[in-house]
Amino acid sequence: MKRLFNHRFLALIQKEFAQIRRDRRIAMSLILPPVLQLMLFGFVLNSKVQNLRLGVIDESRTPESRELIARLSESESFRLTSYYLSPDALTDAITHGKAQAGLIVPYDYARNLQRGRQANVQFLLNAMDANTATIARTYAQSVIASYSANLQSSGLHAEFSQIAVPDVGRRGRVDLQPSFLYNPGLVASWFSVTGVLGLLCILNGSLVASATMVKEREAGTLEQLLMSPADTSEIVLAKIVPLFLLLCMMALFAIGIMRVVFHVPFHGSFMLVFAGAALCLLSGIGIGTFIATFTQSAEQAQLTSFFVNPPMSSLSGALTPMEAMPHWMQPLAKFNPIYHFGVICRASMLKGSGIETLWPNFLALLVFTVILVSLSVWRFRKQLG
Repeated sequence: MKRLFNHRFLALIQKEFAQIRRDRRIAMSLILPPVLQLMLFGFVLNSKVQNLRLGVIDESRTPESRELIARLSESESFRLTSYYLSPDALTDAITHGKAQAGLIVPYDYARNLQRGRQANVQFLLNAMDANTATIARTYAQSVIASYSANLQSSGLHAEFSQIAVPDVGRRGRVDLQPSFLYNPGLVASWFSVTGVLGLLCILNGSLVASATMVKEREAGTLEQLLMSPADTSEIVLAKIVPLFLLLCMMALFAIGIMRVVFHVPFHGSFMLVFAGAALCLLSGIGIGTFIATFTQSAEQAQLTSFFVNPPMSSLSGALTPMEAMPHWMQPLAKFNPIYHFGVICRASMLKGSGIETLWPNFLALLVFTVILVSLSVWRFRKQLG
């Protein structure tokens, strides 16, 4: 260890910091990505459906129909945009994107309510986005169910029917009382930003590492390093250590944004989350260094990254739960370091889990990191040789 951290190694470290400081693009890539990606994904990736444009055909034109329309438009899910005179006009509005949902109230709606009959309304949804349509249907059913319960409690539209003798006896009743653990306010950003942190560490680490390696090869300074008294181990470590330290500062900055901007709680160990982020950063540096050894220019490195980073992002479970993937794809996610870091980050920050629970994920992340860094160091030393 003493032999490794000698004056030659420290001089190489100083040279790498000076080179990074002179390259403004690399310096900006260490600051802007955590801010932009966390902000964009945290605010945009929200499973809650709000302000769907609602078009209405009110053939009843009664206080009862207006109250139903008001109930829907007063909720945060729907926003009344326009009234239409015919179903064809409403369908055209949904087709052309002027409305995302439509409500048709028939002319006999109020009369059926006053006579105690079942009153039907038609609700149209644009189902090109099946997830949004399903959530919107659930919201509409909830609003209409609340509206119907209010009508029954008022006693104005009671309906009496004769029941059979066996049904007169008292029946049991099941009432569901949900309790939301670890996220009582159902804040969707808590799930997305804790997953984006792992994506940020891997993707930004690989991009910055490959860019610095390729740029140094293009500048011809690698040959100069080979002529110096330093051996290959010192050169390899000197290339990795400065990037790792700067990326650790980026990870700390990203964790601060999660805590201050999105108010993500921190119930567990900070060191456990930071250690997982450090392993992700080393994995990203290993991937970037490995890519740089097969490419000759920055353009080639970026193009090669497109074959590595998108599959890792899609199979990470960072933006969508792994359970939403097809069953045959779920085992592939377990071979992704981003997935294991997402489990560690969410369980530690939101649930307060410790190493005694998360050690399998931490061990898997450590194994992936050792393999990726070893492959990259082997390739880089082979290239230097």
